[in-house]
Order: sequence, then C-alpha cells, then structure tokens
Amino acid sequence: MNDELFRQHFQAIQRQITALQAEQVQVARAGEEINAALEGLQLIYEEMQTSLEVAEVVEEELVQQNQQIATQYRRYYDLFYSSPIGCVVTDANGLILEANQAIAQLLNVPQSHLPGKPLAVYIVQEERSSFRTNLNRLAHSSGIQVWQLNLSPRKGELFAAELTVAIARNNSGLIETLQIGVYDVSRYQQTLNQSVESQHPEQMPTTTMVMPALPQSLDGLQVLIVDDEADAREFITAVLECHGMRVTAVATAAAALAALDQFRPDVLISDILMPDDNGYSLIRKIRQLEAEKGWHIPAAALTAYLAEDREKALAAGFESHLHKLAQPNELVEMIARLAGRV
Repeated sequence: MNDELFRQHFQAIQRQITALQAEQVQVARAGEEINAALEGLQLIYEEMQTSLEVAEVVEEELVQQNQQIATQYRRYYDLFYSSPIGCVVTDANGLILEANQAIAQLLNVPQSHLPGKPLAVYIVQEERSSFRTNLNRLAHSSGIQVWQLNLSPRKGELFAAELTVAIARNNSGLIETLQIGVYDVSRYQQTLNQSVESQHPEQMPTTTMVMPALPQSLDGLQVLIVDDEADAREFITAVLECHGMRVTAVATAAAALAALDQFRPDVLISDILMPDDNGYSLIRKIRQLEAEKGWHIPAAALTAYLAEDREKALAAGFESHLHKLAQPNELVEMIARLAGRV
C-alpha cells in the first residue's frame, strides 16, 4: 500500500471516529434529556400522589358534610311535615310548593293534592282580592307579616284564620319563597264570647253574643299590645282580631321596644302598671325614639284601677286612656279614633 492510499484510509478512519464521537455526544445529550424527562415525570407523579391524597381528604370531608346536611334536612323536613301548626311554602304569587299534614287537615284536602295549587283557592271569594293585594305589597315589605282571612275548606265550613308570613329572598333581593303558618283562630272568638259573658252576665242575652259591626277600614290595622297579664293579652287580641286587626301582643316594655325594631304599628295599647318598666316609662322611651325616627305612633293607656290618673297618662305621652273593664266595642272605637279610621 502506497503512502497516498494509506493516508486516505487513515482519514476515512478519522472521519468514522469523529462521526462516532458526534453520535456519542448526541446519545449522551439524549440520555441527559431522557433523564431530565424522567425526573420531571417523577415530580409530576409525586405531585399527583399528593393531590390524590388531598382529594381523598376533601372527599371524605364532603361526604361527612353531605351526611350532616342530609341529617339536618331530614330533621327540618320531619319538623315541617309533622308540625301541629298548618304550614305551606309558596312562591311569590301564592302558588303552593310544599304543604304539611296539619294544613291538609285544616283544608280537608289530601296533602299530596296541595302542591301546585294557588293558596287563594282556599280563601273565601270575597277576600281573595285582599289576599292578592297583600301578596303584591310583600315586594316592599320586611319582617314577618300577619294577615287575618277566612279560609274555606273543601266540603267544610269556613273558619277565621291567622296567616303568619315569613319572606325568603334570593341574593338579588327578590322574593324566592313565602313560608306561611296558618292558625285556626275561630276558637278564640268562642273564648271571647264566653269571657265577655262571664264578666257581664247581666248584660248578655240568652243567645250567642254578636260583636258590634265596625267599618271594614279596620281590616289590616296593626296594633301593638303591651300587658304583663297573659289573660288580658289574649282577651284583647281576640277582640281586635274579630274586627280584622293584626295584633302583636307582648308582656314587657322591653319586648315592645324590640318589636318596634321589626315593624311600626298603627296604634300602641299599653298597660300602665307592669313589674319592670311601667307604661309611663315605655311611652317616654317611644316618644324619644320617634323624635329620632321622624314618625309617630298613636298610643293609649290601659289601667285596672279607677283611681289611675288620666291626666298623668296623657302628660306622659299617651293620647287616650281606658279602663280595662270597659266594653270591647269601646276599646275598638278608641283604636279606630287613634288610627284616624272613624
């Protein structure tokens, strides 16, 4: 082999060696990339494992929360449906969404037939327009509303009812549902007749007492009664509700002031002598509150003592004064005058 040929072979070998070296470099780089990718996959795997463990913990907490929610829902569901008080849940238009067994018994309708029916169907026809008017006013109302209506059960006699309406609103402030408690107050009317008869038997005819008729403008009038005697509260409430008024009755001056944070009555009737704050102290606090709020509540004082100073009551801030033994129609007429509805 001559020198030229040998040199060519040697150069070829050098080129092959250089190519092999370049391939080794590429293989080494590829190996490094593969190792880096494997390390990245390992990190991702470890993160996934950690996330999986966290997810399992969260899932377990959610399961426990769902179980608690389900238990609470079942509890309130049972309380709603087994309540002895008639209850319905309606939409803003009075369409019944849910109803318990007690209201089904009051209306003499199978419980399953009530959802999807307008509550107005069971209100006497003459008062349905008033019921719809009350519904329309709820959009601008707050707090619990109390309505007096006559209900007409299916194949039964109508009865006087008190509807306590609580408003549930959504995040936009629109009415979502109405939660309505329905009370049969017809028995209170019977108690009223019996109570009046027992107090004034010489004035009662042999037939059932008929309450004096007053203008229907008293319907819906809101009256706040303050008296520490439960019997007196019940009797006055029954008298006023017979004339369509909406009555809130409390036992103390403190409870009366708390009630004024929830609603503004058209008339206040307060006993004078009470164990804590008396009626004089209450009316002074109310008049101070009125000066801050810019409104005025007509108020009358009730007393069980003939010697009670009428001038003292008027000087304290009351606008009228009546003895507890006065006739029921005198009380109603006094409230009508205070409210400007005579």
